[in-house]
Formats: sequence, C-alpha cells, structure tokens
Amino acid sequence: QQVDQQIERLTPMVGKYIYGFNRDTLPKVLGDLLKNRGLTICSAESCTGGAVASAITSVPGSSQYFMGSVVAYHNHIKTSVLNVSPETLATYGAVSEETVLEMAHGAQKVLNADVAIATSGIAGPDGGTPEKPVGTIWMAVAYKDQAIAKKLNLFKDRAINIRYTSSAALNLVRQRLLEMDGEKL
Repeated sequence: QQVDQQIERLTPMVGKYIYGFNRDTLPKVLGDLLKNRGLTICSAESCTGGAVASAITSVPGSSQYFMGSVVAYHNHIKTSVLNVSPETLATYGAVSEETVLEMAHGAQKVLNADVAIATSGIAGPDGGTPEKPVGTIWMAVAYKDQAIAKKLNLFKDRAINIRYTSSAALNLVRQRLLEMDGEKL
C-alpha cells in the first residue's frame, strides 16, 4: 500500500518517463503502441550499432511492425543509403542534430516505415574532441512529416552509452507517438 501511495505521488512529477509497471518492458510497450496504431518502425543506427533494432526485435511478433534497420557506421553509408547530404556531414559532422534528422528521414523513405529512429554519437572510450567529447550522442525520431532530435551527454563507458542510448531512443519514440497523437504524457 505504501508503494502504491508513493507511485501516485511521484507519477505527476515524472510521468512522461514511466512507460509501464511490473513486468512491462520498453520494447514491448512500444511494440504494443505501434501495433495498436497500425504503424511500422525502422532504425538508422551509427553509434548503437544495431542495439536499437535488437531491442525492438527482442519482442515476439515484432515482425508485424518492424521494417528493418540500416547500421550506417561509415559516412559513405549515411550518404549512399540514407541520403544524408555530404554537405551536412562536412558542415556539421556525423554527430550532429542535422545529420540524425537526415538519417531518420532517409531511413523512413528507404525502409518505407511510418516511424524512424536514428542514432549517431561518440560511444567511446575514445574518439571525442573538445567540441564533441566521448558520450555526445544525437538521436532523432521521424513520424509523419515531422522529426525531432535530442542530444544526450553521457559517459566515457562504451557499453553503458550504447545501452542507455538504445533505451532513450525507444522512449523518445514512445513519447513522440503519444504527443503527436494528442495524448498527455
């Protein structure tokens, strides 16, 4: 009873970060949301190397809504497969808001999905610069004709960065779908 009271007290403060309770998993909750809306999803991943796709496909029946993934680790794949502009990469770099937005739109078109999630970042433990240190991650969600991007400033631990980014990306999709469909978070 005390736990339930605390949940009631905290939910208004952190509600948009709560996707479920007890045995609910984020990939399952997102999958149910996609199925209930008749939507498909795909991913375009760089720093997560397929971890987002792996999380989505960990749910039995995900073939009903998951179209596929492009692991665009090299910039050539970003430009040739996902249609990221070479000028965008030259001006802003692979780890940028502009690039992940183009990756998300590109994946949405190439994989013919309603929703696309894109990730690009410096997972670590090296590869950072003073302007973009290790742990700098950008992710984007494209849904309908709109897209949003979000920046994460994470850690120097590669495994933690990949795991955290994958979960944050799935939650960003969940939040975006609910917001775009007029549901209050």
